[in-house]
Amino acid sequence: MQLIIISGPSGSGKTTLSEIILKKIKDGLILKTDNYYRTGIVSKILSKILTSYFDRKISINFELFYRDLEFILKNGKSNFSYKYNFKTKSIKKINKKTKNIKYIIIEGIFGKEILKSLSKNDCILIKLKTNKQTCLKRVVKRDFQERGKSKYLAKKNFLKSWEIFHKNKDNSKNHCETIFIKKKSDINALLKHLTNIVN
Repeated sequence: MQLIIISGPSGSGKTTLSEIILKKIKDGLILKTDNYYRTGIVSKILSKILTSYFDRKISINFELFYRDLEFILKNGKSNFSYKYNFKTKSIKKINKKTKNIKYIIIEGIFGKEILKSLSKNDCILIKLKTNKQTCLKRVVKRDFQERGKSKYLAKKNFLKSWEIFHKNKDNSKNHCETIFIKKKSDINALLKHLTNIVN
């Protein structure tokens, strides 16, 4: 099964690109790392006192993510998905069966971290090179509308998350094929390439 990892800082367009790929190429599934954040009282406290908590590795339930990923890789299907609520810091389990999965898109700021534990076989890393100002505008708008943050706090958290993301060591060249997306015109070439690989 083909694994496609989409990596980029907050607001770089990972979710949008994932949905474009899924719409263009059939029999795929998106695993959003955003839906695997930890829940409970500790998570609620840390999210209030730690700047950009959701951009740090301690915020993710990697055990749950890998359990789901391994099941899909082994069985070629998925029986459910998760949806994380940033306002209540809770996860909703959604019963949704998807069969005959040919490829998985792993999308989120933790893509590079997840890549470290995967085999380089059948794995493609897509890196989004969106400029900082564009990402900032998208994040402030999203966090204000969908996550209940003030624009000031959204901007503060973004600047810290940008720093954290670019500080993480990147060993992707040693793991798999890497494709860079710098402009919209790169997407058409990417879709053709992925179509040939998946089909």
